[in-house]
Amino acid sequence: MNIQDLTLFVRTAQTCNITASALQLEMSPAAASAALKRLEKQLGVQLFIRSTRKLRITAEGERYLLHCTEALAALEKGKASLNEMQGKIAGEIRLSTSSDLGRNIVLPWLDEVMDVYPELSIQLNVGDSLADFFHDKVDMALRYGEPEDSSLVAFLIAKIDRVVCASPSYLAQYGEPKHPRELTLHNCLLYRFADRAYDTWPFADHTGKYAVKVSGNRLSNDADVVHRWVVAGKGITMKSRLDMAADLGKGNVVELLPDFTSPPISLWLICPNRTQVTPAMLMLRDLLRSKCEAELS
Repeated sequence: MNIQDLTLFVRTAQTCNITASALQLEMSPAAASAALKRLEKQLGVQLFIRSTRKLRITAEGERYLLHCTEALAALEKGKASLNEMQGKIAGEIRLSTSSDLGRNIVLPWLDEVMDVYPELSIQLNVGDSLADFFHDKVDMALRYGEPEDSSLVAFLIAKIDRVVCASPSYLAQYGEPKHPRELTLHNCLLYRFADRAYDTWPFADHTGKYAVKVSGNRLSNDADVVHRWVVAGKGITMKSRLDMAADLGKGNVVELLPDFTSPPISLWLICPNRTQVTPAMLMLRDLLRSKCEAELS
């Protein structure tokens, strides 16, 4: 049997859409339809019930899907195992990363990696929800905050301080806060994660600690949106220094309250188990560490 036909069958079962599956595999819809019919003929069963409006997998298709998925996964693991024996940087990396970090920091780094290692392919999932390694079909996730699940394999990439910042245009109009308590007089740009708004910002100096509850007229569950708001002069925010490093360097935003510190946040590369710790993954870990160090120095 043709491995591409099996891959197409699995994708079609997941999407219930031949055209979408064909596009993912760079096939024409007609070629995809013909491939599925060829597979059905080889198996002697009907895998899908087709109508003019929708596609539905049959009971026989459901049973075959389980074995087909396991077989393709075994083949991929076998390929990864051979690459590992040879220390070869090849195969596929399925990486999940948060929105701001993925779009504005990691994306150009991955482009550099693929230029150096042409046999490597990357699937990048960008979003701020926590990665579900099974349902999202990812091998590793790059996330802020130490993972709570001790069964995961986690590599510390960097410890990064948080920075309070605003654009020069905002400060020219509304003035610059000199103490964390003055943030209550300003429009603060807030981030929401898992239905929780991060509206209490922690600070410390030689006199003690401060927990300031802030507010504003903009809140988003997408960290990249908050980033864009602060650069556009819509208010003040607290973010990872790594996320804001480029704009701080260009003068697009200004660091505020330099005499006060906030607890640092850690960046981790997380895998579900040891089978994902391939030469390609270790290369990516080392690259992320060196790139973060250079960006923050």
